[in-house]
Amino acid sequence: MQLRRTIVAGLAVLAALSGFGAVDARAQETQGPIAPKPGVAVQRPPESAIRVKVQVVNAPVTVRDDKNDLVLDLRKEDFKVLDNGVEQTIDSFDLGGEPLSAVLLLEGSSRVAALLPAVRKSAIVFTQTVVGPSGMAAVMGYDNGIQRLQAFTANHDRIEKAITGLKAGNSGARLYDALAEAVGLLRSQPANRRRVIIVVGEAQDTGSEEKLGEVLRQAQLANIVVYGVGLSTTAAALRDGSQQAGPAPATPPGTFGGPPRPGTVQTPTSEQQHAGNIDLTALAEWAVRNATAVVKDHPLEVASTATGGMYQSTFRERTIENAVDAIGGELNAQYTLSYRPEKSDEPGYHQIRITVNRPGVKVRTRPGYYLEGK
Repeated sequence: MQLRRTIVAGLAVLAALSGFGAVDARAQETQGPIAPKPGVAVQRPPESAIRVKVQVVNAPVTVRDDKNDLVLDLRKEDFKVLDNGVEQTIDSFDLGGEPLSAVLLLEGSSRVAALLPAVRKSAIVFTQTVVGPSGMAAVMGYDNGIQRLQAFTANHDRIEKAITGLKAGNSGARLYDALAEAVGLLRSQPANRRRVIIVVGEAQDTGSEEKLGEVLRQAQLANIVVYGVGLSTTAAALRDGSQQAGPAPATPPGTFGGPPRPGTVQTPTSEQQHAGNIDLTALAEWAVRNATAVVKDHPLEVASTATGGMYQSTFRERTIENAVDAIGGELNAQYTLSYRPEKSDEPGYHQIRITVNRPGVKVRTRPGYYLEGK
């Protein structure tokens, strides 16, 4: 009797194991594509364009009063956001509180070699006012090549060492390629961190393969803000007593980097005469819309305007530190509004307009972003 029960139990175990094997075999058989039955049409993916939808748009907003002082007492209810004319719901609202991830781009061209001591002196200002106690930063140098001097770190000593170790290189200035690489670095940072690029260099580019408009498209989609501290080759030449030539033109002779002004014909003289009052917002939008076009004039100003940042030209040595300090002060007093685009997911350029229900204030933010269809 005992032997019979043992045999029955053994048969049950074998049956169970056989069942598991059958299930495993069926599971293996269903891996990969399943062949359609005869006479049944194969279902194909839709041939219509697939639209790339932006999940979250972060808009940095700086508000100043009629005395140019920062306004710091606004609430979420005080702001109104329009995306292509459609009012949006503000999902999150913050005033300079989110942790920061910054990439510092430093030009090391031989043309600005005389200014590098002043750039190195700004290291401690950068860590104290821009990075702060909760931020992280990476440091890159560029001339005719691009050098990663320090990976992302919160260690102030390492950041300052990378800045103070910057050495003069050759006469190139691949600004756009350096910006593109910085955008790539910041994409890997967590989405809950503010992403910032600070460029300390000439407002010129030589030799880049990237186009500024395409770089700005990617920066806008990654919610990256660009700040520029412009170095002057004239100031550098005065300091070392040499006559240094500026960078080679970014466009062929007789061509121009931006659209003509309404009712005017572009000539070298007209461009020089109107350089001081150029509409940077219009030029920034034009550059992003026409991503493959060449932007010859004001590239740092255009990059800052297109992303909601700030550009400061420096001429005297001491103003480099002041410029970096001003950027840090603005970052600590900047509002960040986030929204998920509603009823506004069409491909193409999206204009962002932000207003505040307080009279007499000036509002600065990024003018928009470009959404491609695939």
